[in-house]
Amino acid sequence: MRSMKKLMLAGLAATMLSSSAFAEGLSGELRVFSDMSNPAPRAVMEGMVERFGAMHPDLDIELTVIDREAYKTQIRNFLTADAPDVANWYAANRMGPYVNAGLFEDISDLWAEPEFAALASTKGAMTIDDKQWGVPYTYYQWGVYYRQDIFEELGLTAPATFEEELANCEKIVASGRACYTIGSKFLWTAGGWFDYLNMRTNGYDFHMQLARGEIEWTDDRVRETFANWRKLIDMGGFIEDHQTYSWQEALPFMINGDATAYLMGNFAVPHFRDGGLTDDQLGFYQFPVINPDVAMAEDAPTDTFHIPANAQNKEAAREFLRFIVSADNQTMINAGDALGQLPVNAGSSVDDDKFLKAGFSMLSNDAPGGVAQFFDRDFSAEMAKAGMEGLQEFMVYPDNLDDILERLEFVRQDTAE
Repeated sequence: MRSMKKLMLAGLAATMLSSSAFAEGLSGELRVFSDMSNPAPRAVMEGMVERFGAMHPDLDIELTVIDREAYKTQIRNFLTADAPDVANWYAANRMGPYVNAGLFEDISDLWAEPEFAALASTKGAMTIDDKQWGVPYTYYQWGVYYRQDIFEELGLTAPATFEEELANCEKIVASGRACYTIGSKFLWTAGGWFDYLNMRTNGYDFHMQLARGEIEWTDDRVRETFANWRKLIDMGGFIEDHQTYSWQEALPFMINGDATAYLMGNFAVPHFRDGGLTDDQLGFYQFPVINPDVAMAEDAPTDTFHIPANAQNKEAAREFLRFIVSADNQTMINAGDALGQLPVNAGSSVDDDKFLKAGFSMLSNDAPGGVAQFFDRDFSAEMAKAGMEGLQEFMVYPDNLDDILERLEFVRQDTAE
């Protein structure tokens, strides 16, 4: 652990205090706990504390940074016994245990403020029991990264519908390539495929009801999701033996042109570039429409800040959360030389990067159905583990679907008891 007192930055204070968006007269102590322990995120966290401290010179801010893995094991203890005023964590199901235990503060009053309308894309991920329990500060898109040059060679365009996707895939397979690379050795990549196929087949609300254990895995609508998935499997759409590769080990198939696309998070882009692909060769498209009657929803894992229920300075904590989600702050902390990710605030500016700009536009303008957090964040830990094992098995042995769904339904019922 390390603590840091606020730094007085006179010039910055004068600039920031000119804004009427922030309250004046904050005093006392504000204790902030963070798991942003890697060098770049840590610098971002320290910078936010410095800037907020400059705005509120009578407020004594103490930042405690804890190693990320240690933070995961300590959070319940410190929320219970010696709670800070602000703590960072994750959205959706990952915050559920602390909401249900009464350890996070209801901040629906903040979300009712006009400025919070700019965060609408992630409101669902911050909502449990129709109340909001934290604020987002960064996220990143998932989607289909593809070899634009190979598509041009084959006379293909990025598909807007699943029918177009299947037609493209037929031509790609006929050319001797796989449509998709994937490394499912560590299971979670298969979870991404299920997320998109289920949200496109049945919609975000259905997907989240399944994640909460409210829908049976043997439901015909779930089977329809797997039927759509099997169309790609049966035509040879995925690389062979993907269960033996990690997600990084699957990258060369696309870099070398043996596969033409990868359903993946934006964190893969630097690896594509390091492998020699230029931005002229590499493209990005939103996972295509399957059911036109459901609104488009996206996977965009979101990192968050919360006010512990046992916080001592909730007034200052609320003001810090307002600061965190402000457009200017989110522009700064998500810049390429900072987090290198996406601001959640629709009024923020995005780093001048082809794929970050594409992701921000998609999540801000083309995700009306909602933003999911990813399979192993949205589903309970027990269900996520069993679920991802079953999803990988289905990709290798699709004829096992009935057995897989029965096993997953048993886990759902067992965890619901």
